[in-house]
Parts: sequence; structure tokens; C-alpha cells
Amino acid sequence: MRGLRKYLTPFAPDQSGAVSVLYELGGLIVICDAGGCTGNVCGFDEPRWFEQKSALFSAGLRDMDAILGRDDRLVEKLVDAASKLDVKFVAIIGTPVPAVIGTDYKALGRMCEKKLNMPVITIDTDGMELYDVGEEKAWLELFRTFAEKEMIDKASERIKPNLDIEKKQGKIGVLGLTPQDISDLQAPKKIREYYQEKEGKEAICYCMGENVCRSTDGLDNYRTAGEVEKNIVVSPAALATAKYLEKTFGTPYEVTYPIVEELVPDMDYRRKKILIVHQQVIGNAMRAEIRRRCQKVNGNPSVDNNAVVTVASWFMMKQELSEEGDISLREEDDYMELIKKEDYDIVFADPMMKRMTEDAYKMAGTGCAADAHETERKRIFIDATHFAVSGKLREEMKKREASR
Repeated sequence: MRGLRKYLTPFAPDQSGAVSVLYELGGLIVICDAGGCTGNVCGFDEPRWFEQKSALFSAGLRDMDAILGRDDRLVEKLVDAASKLDVKFVAIIGTPVPAVIGTDYKALGRMCEKKLNMPVITIDTDGMELYDVGEEKAWLELFRTFAEKEMIDKASERIKPNLDIEKKQGKIGVLGLTPQDISDLQAPKKIREYYQEKEGKEAICYCMGENVCRSTDGLDNYRTAGEVEKNIVVSPAALATAKYLEKTFGTPYEVTYPIVEELVPDMDYRRKKILIVHQQVIGNAMRAEIRRRCQKVNGNPSVDNNAVVTVASWFMMKQELSEEGDISLREEDDYMELIKKEDYDIVFADPMMKRMTEDAYKMAGTGCAADAHETERKRIFIDATHFAVSGKLREEMKKREASR
């Protein structure tokens, strides 16, 4: 049955993804809702909420405000909140209600900017898409608004892209880092250390880690985005922004996850049939790491030790990043049919998917999936946590396991 969930909880919607990108940048984030969407973000979709402050508000829309389009009341509340807080910008995030009544976000943003001495950005999310669509919109809007990207062509008196910004060698931008995509709050620190130790370069993680809320670095890094020598894209939601920065500044980009080795445990992958379920960039990086290890075993490139690795995701699957046979998942039944049909030796997936994986094997009459350390068993399930899949439920499960 389409949309029926028997194993997995609902995935985070697009407004949660937008908030995830903006969370640490020191802005006033207003979710244009009656309160429910904001509660879901704070309670389930944003793991930093319980340990790191951010000025995140609900617009508190009432029925008549929505029906009559009383934007002036929202502007009044927003201006009042901004005047009482030390914030650098204001962001207005869309939800289903303003989408249904046709709210003009650009006009709303202009109304607010007239009364505030700070930039206002609007993200036209509608709650009908998944988190990565909201992230993609937020990434683009941030760089379009804050990156110092334009110069005046004196001959034509027109604005044109500034491709002449001097690149600072040894400075790398990292796009796509959010808890929803990376599932590790320590990832920004690890990535900065990786590039410092391996290449002697400074990694600028644009929205996580070093840019603690209310720091002086958050928006400054966006303003000087054209100075980095290269951008690293660690999630498919940031790919459109990398292309935008390449077009605007001439900055090349590379799609990879630099600390992927820690996600792939040491074991024999040679000639195994493997399924990886994660966001696409991490899935691709894990596949490349497995292939590297297969060829490294005997060091003879003429010997084909490669595993057959398929990447699947519940979220964005960019065609240009896909290999033949990669799979975009939509329903739980799609996944279970895939498991039954292909009979994979190893499955990398979020731990909340383990029970449905085992049930699929049982239905196929091929037994159960073992844990990674049970290498004598053929079918092995390896934990590849994806916060966008398990969310708060996974955190509660960890607590219960620790208390036993």
C-alpha cells in the first residue's frame, strides 16, 4: 500500500532541512506555522536543540490570520523579536499553511526589511517534500544573499559574475554538512583535522561546528565564499549550490566524503554483493572505499576482487552521481522486495531498518541478517546511521541500550 509505514517513522520534511542549514548561523529563524511544525523540528528533527542555543521561533499563526492573510501581524511580531535579540539576519521558513493560502514570501521579506536594519531571507518550503529539498533551497538562498558575488561592468553598466576574486590557496569550503545528512555532530571537527593533517589546508565548514551561534564567523564565511580554492560537496542537497558558486566565482568542486574510512569496518568485502542505503554522496564514498580495499588485498590490479556494490537512498538521487543499478527508494515494500530479490551478502543501513531487513530475508526463506562481528554468517547487517531516517527514535534507542 502506497505510503504505509510498518517499520520506519515519517522522514523529516523540507522545513526541517532548511532550519538545519540555518541553525548555527546566529539568525532569527521564524517558521511560518501555528506551532506544530516548530515543535517537530525542536523535538525530533534537530539533534542540536537540546545542547546548543538558536533563535528559533514559531509565527504562531491563528486561523483568522491565515484566512485573512494578516501578514502585518507576523511582521510586527518578527520585528519585535528581532529588536530584543542579538541576531545577524532573519529567515522566514514556509510550511503547508502559507503554501495553501499562497503567501508571497518575497513581499513578506521586503515588508520586514523595511522595518529592520538587517537582511531577511525567505525559504519557500511547503512541508510536502523531504528534508533535503529544504536544505537545497536554504543553501542556495544563503549564498545568493550573502556571498559578495557581483561587480559592475563599466562598459555595459550591468552586473556580471565576479570571476576575478582572488583565490586563497590552502582554503577549502565544505558544503552540505548538516546533522540530517552526516549524523555525526563531531564531523566538522574531524573534517577540519583531516584536511589540516593530510593536505595542510584550512577547511571552512559553512553551517556546522566552528560557526557557533552568535559567532563572528558564520556569515563572514559566506561573504568570502568566492575566495576558497575548491569546494567539497558532502551531500546531494549542496550540489546545486556548488554549481552556482562555480558559475559565479569559477570555484571548482569535488563530490566526496573525506572521512569515509570510519564508516566502513574492517572485514573481507571481496566478491561480496553489497547494498548501501544512505544519502547519495556518503553512499558513493563508501562504495569507493570498499572497492579500494578489495583491490588493496593482494595489490594486483589485474585480479578482480571487486565487490558488487549498489547504492540506494530514500532521498535525493542525482543522476550525475549515480551508477547503473543505483536505486531510489520510495516505499517500505520497495526495499523489502529488493532484499528478497537480490539476496545481498552485506547491507549497510540505518539500524532502524534492521528489523525490516531481517523480515525480508525470512520472507524469502534465506535466514536472518547477522551483526557485523558475526562474520561466519553469510548475510551481515552493518549500522550506517542516517539521522534523517531514524531521528529522535534512534537517540532514544541508544539511551535504552546504554541503560540495560
